[in-house]
Amino acid sequence: MGDTRVGTCSWTDPKLVTSGWYPPGRRDAEGRLRYYAERFPVVEVDSTYYGLPSERNSLLWAERTPDGFRFDVKAFSLFTGHPTRTAALPADLRARHTRHTRDAADPVLLDELWQRYTAALEPLRRTGRLGALLFQFPPWFGPGDRAEAVLREWAGRAAGWPVAVEFRHPDWWHPDRRETSADLLARLGMSTVSVDMAQSVADAVPPVDVVTTSRLAVVRFHGRSTSWGSGSKEDRFRHTYTADELAQWLPRLRAMAGRADELHVLFNNCCADAAVRAAETMSGLLTTTTAPTAPTAPRPAR
Repeated sequence: MGDTRVGTCSWTDPKLVTSGWYPPGRRDAEGRLRYYAERFPVVEVDSTYYGLPSERNSLLWAERTPDGFRFDVKAFSLFTGHPTRTAALPADLRARHTRHTRDAADPVLLDELWQRYTAALEPLRRTGRLGALLFQFPPWFGPGDRAEAVLREWAGRAAGWPVAVEFRHPDWWHPDRRETSADLLARLGMSTVSVDMAQSVADAVPPVDVVTTSRLAVVRFHGRSTSWGSGSKEDRFRHTYTADELAQWLPRLRAMAGRADELHVLFNNCCADAAVRAAETMSGLLTTTTAPTAPTAPRPAR
């Protein structure tokens, strides 16, 4: 059985900071991370989607967390084909950046950005705190030859780095295509990110328990808001998980943990303290609920 780690998709969200979850005296940058890491063994860094990380921050994150803590770090927006403001790039690279479209970005620019991105994260990798680089592809990134070429390109560029992939286009996990998608990620050495979200909304990504590398499996709980895809961030992610809703995932999580060295369970319903409360509840369920006896599927090749 793999090591199951439960956490949230941010520890710095302004609504969390003002919710009262952090006690007085622990609300500065250092205090927040130390307090969070005393309670959870993994967290997702989402600021790296909006701009490149810095080596200084990586050093501070490593310094402020215990041995064995994990950071799953979101890929920069340009890496996954999202619209990216020129101002988000380092000043010396902005001249190379034209208005972003859904076409492939300049590969020379991507190569340089990738080198800087990974160099900044090296302190996390060196200290054993890097869980995965999370590539969250946009809803228009559907299956097909072009998308597979992008994935192969990134598999080559990211060789030696742990990459986890979340698809926002539901067709990747359509029952008729599920095995093909899983085989593709397995061949590329990329971990699958499974999701929980409202299934009543248009283009909902179905929940799956796919494991494509024995190194790591990831599940992100987005909440079950019916405003997914529209409205404000608060509208899209506002949801308070009940214990019953979380318990529905226990058989899947245990099956996934049986096929991977680590399973990261991350809550993205980052409205006030909803994510940390859900993470606390899930941690309790995993600890106290008796697991059913079931055969363990063979682990995929690394």
